Parts: sequence; C-alpha cells; structure tokens
Amino acid sequence: MLVRYDLDEVRAGLTKDDVAARPPDLWRYHELLPVRDPANIVTLGEGMTPLLRLPAYGAELGVENLLMKDEGLIPTGTFKARGAAVGVSRAKEVGVRKIAMPTNGNAGSAWAAYGVRAGMEALIAMPEAAPEICRREVSVVGAELQLIDGLISDAGVWIREQLAIREGYQDVSTLKEPYRIEGKKTMGLEIAEQLGWKLPDVILYPTGGGVGLIGIWKALNELLELGWVEGPLPRLVAVQATGCAPIVQAWEQGKPESEPWPDAKTVAFGITVPKALGDFLVLQAIRETGGCAVAVDDEEILAALRRCAELEGSFVCPEGAANFAAVARLRAQGWIKPGETVVALNTGTGLKYPETVEL
Repeated sequence: MLVRYDLDEVRAGLTKDDVAARPPDLWRYHELLPVRDPANIVTLGEGMTPLLRLPAYGAELGVENLLMKDEGLIPTGTFKARGAAVGVSRAKEVGVRKIAMPTNGNAGSAWAAYGVRAGMEALIAMPEAAPEICRREVSVVGAELQLIDGLISDAGVWIREQLAIREGYQDVSTLKEPYRIEGKKTMGLEIAEQLGWKLPDVILYPTGGGVGLIGIWKALNELLELGWVEGPLPRLVAVQATGCAPIVQAWEQGKPESEPWPDAKTVAFGITVPKALGDFLVLQAIRETGGCAVAVDDEEILAALRRCAELEGSFVCPEGAANFAAVARLRAQGWIKPGETVVALNTGTGLKYPETVEL
C-alpha cells in the first residue's frame, strides 16, 4: 500500500515560501505526511540533514558537482529515524500500542527508540551478526530483543511466528504498513528544497529493502504534480554489494522482480536483504527515471569509505560508501556525464561501524 494525498488541496493551501518559514525538521512537510493531529507527532528532532558538496572527492572521481546527503547526523545515527518518526507517529494516532519487526539493525534501533518515546512496547528481531551498537540501542531503551542465527529473512519468519501467538502487536516490517516510506520520502523533499527546487541529474541510493529509494521517487513525483519542480526526474541508481545483489541481477536480466539471493553476505550489512518485498517498485523507479542498478564489491566499498574520510573528513557508513564506489564506476563508464549534478545518500554515521576501519 502507498499513501496518496489530495495534492490539489495541498497546492491550493501551501506554497514553497510557507515551507521555507517553518522549523528545519521533516515535519515542515506535514501536508505531505499522514499524521493528521500534531499532538500525535513523536519526534527526536529528525530531518533537514546537510547536503554537502564534496569538492576534493568529486575532483578525484571526475564528478565536479558531487554532493552527499548526510543522514549520519539524524537521531539514532541513520536515515531509519525518518521512517520510525512518521511510522510510530501514525501508529500512535490510530491506536497501536505494540509494534514488532525484523531488522538488519538500524531500523530496529530506530523503531525501538521512537516506540518507547510514544509509550509503546517494541519487539525487535535481528541477526546475531548485526552491528553491536544496534543491539545495544534496542536494549538500552528497554525494548524486547531477539537475536536470530541467520539473515533478516529468518528474523522475519520468527516475528511472524510470534505474531501468531502474541496478541496486540502491529507488524511494522518493511512495506507491511504504508507509513515508514512516508518518513523516508522526506529525503527527496529535502534534496529538492536544498537545491532551490532544482532537481539533480542523478541520485544514488544503497539498496537493501529499497524503501528509501521508493520514497524518494514518490516524493519527487508528488513535487512534480504540485508544480514545485520541473522534470525530468533524476536518474535513480540502486546500489548493492556483489555479495547480495538481487536487484542488480533482476535489472540486468530485464525482470520485473528479483529472485532470492543465496548465501548473502557483505560488509555493508544494512543492504544484506536477499529478497526485498518492494523489489518491483525499486525496479520500476529506476526504469521509469532512466536509472540503473550497480553492484560493487566489499573491497571497493571499504576503499571508498576510507577515501571519503581522507579527502572530506566524513566517516560514512559502508552502505553510503557503496554509493561512492558506484559513482567511480559509472563515471568511468561515461554513464555519469561531465558537469552533471550527482547526489549520493550516506544513510548513516560510520561511527556505528568501527570494525570497517583498521587502526
């Protein structure tokens, strides 16, 4: 399910100047969000993260106008806080008191934090191999944590089993409810606003479940319909790791959805999703925008992570670093052209992944 809005009503009652005068958080776009009563908003100050120019790294990669949307500065340290803020707020509004979800780590820690802030109980299942800090984040807020010997898909099986025997829980797994994507789409709204309502040529997104990329695509289409931006839309790039690249494989084979990836494993743990529920939407988004899907290996990811830090002073997460490895690949191939404006999403702080850096 995807949320739809009366955009004619939004257009009649809201201007870009109105938005610009509001506080710098994601709730500045509340007419394009599903929470009806401000009293139900659960917030930790999320939104309006920096859109940074990377002149040194861009020069090295041959991309003069390289920018990074840095989600590492958001509450809980990753973009997942956006989906949690809106998803939990809407859940509170409709009377949910218990939430449950499988996660690779960061989504679980975000939903646990926002859930507790909303007075909800949270049941979180994540792989034993998930980043330690994510496990500790869930524990410190008092949510119930179950570690699973396996992947996120196995955690999902455990959650479904629990929901069959426990009462009162709302399943807030990826795309099992329509509101997480509404929080994540605010990344697209912010990119457009931060560029003066001018759209970049390319947006790269590290893709596991793909909700962020779907959300950005949805946001930009809504802005287009509002008349706040002009087309064409940016070419969207789904970036995966060679150790788990079901979207890339489906893209290369011209298929409308992916097949489960066997033995999935990559240093970019957050995108270790063998089969995304919304894969067909990711593939539709990159197809309709003239984008593509790219897989990079762990060696390239770690090299890009270190190079971004050395040249720009920014310690990005491995998933974000995968985007820069993809930028290098696409520029070398000529797919990214000279002079184009390219936005790479860094989806979280590198501080959550200390094992990616050798001392």
